[in-house]
Amino acid sequence: MSLDQFKQIWYMEYAHRMWGRLIGVAFVIPAAYFWIRRKIRPQYKPMILTMAGLIGFQGVLGWMMVKSGLDYDPEGRHVPRVSQYRLAAHLGSAFVLYVMTLWTALSHLLPEREFPQATKSLHSLKRFTHGAAGLIFVTAMSGAFVAGLDAGLVYNEFPLMGGRWIPTDLVTLSPTWKNIFENPTTVQFDHRLLGISTGLSVAALWIWSRGVPLHSRARMAVNAMLGMVAVQVSLGIATLVYFVPTPLAATHQAGSLTLLTFAVWFMHELRRFKIAK
Repeated sequence: MSLDQFKQIWYMEYAHRMWGRLIGVAFVIPAAYFWIRRKIRPQYKPMILTMAGLIGFQGVLGWMMVKSGLDYDPEGRHVPRVSQYRLAAHLGSAFVLYVMTLWTALSHLLPEREFPQATKSLHSLKRFTHGAAGLIFVTAMSGAFVAGLDAGLVYNEFPLMGGRWIPTDLVTLSPTWKNIFENPTTVQFDHRLLGISTGLSVAALWIWSRGVPLHSRARMAVNAMLGMVAVQVSLGIATLVYFVPTPLAATHQAGSLTLLTFAVWFMHELRRFKIAK
């Protein structure tokens, strides 16, 4: 690695740290001010405390993640790469914090809309939406393991892997469970399956929603989910076959958060069934 390449990484890391600290300050100071002035409703106080705690926890996880890539090997065999476990924990915590913030914001900004009627299919659709959102989250977390292991740099083809549907080196580590988290081939294979499952689940959700009485805003949210999952799957395939260029990989990661945003929005629209009279 040249000095200029190191500087580029250093400046990116420094900007990320400063941005994280700015987020903490931007949240804690106004929250403390409104708390002291008794401007926060009692039902929101536990959420505010939880989000503040998560912001601090994010800082701790971030440092633990970076530290895992600083271990020194006197024989020079060490590759400066952070732990995929800590990377996934850091990303997962960030996603949880984002979802909590988004849900709270939607509760403040969007008035409740009335449904034409509360049918059994509407209740079932609500449960399926929660499942789809959970699958989106799990798929995004599997992406963190792909990034942490550079698993996107193996088998750069789709839909096959080395000319086979199931690669020959899928289970090479012992004990077997380690392959799920530490074998780049298995990690990429799992991410492919999760991505395809997510796409099919969102498509099924959209088809199901066509026969359910939804108000216009809920319909807009589920339509956004369908459009975004198509974009996200396309981005994932393109990132793989083009050998993971950083701009494309970053766009793919941002796409996962965008898709989760639309899923949370749709879940929020279905949180209560206020029936039109």
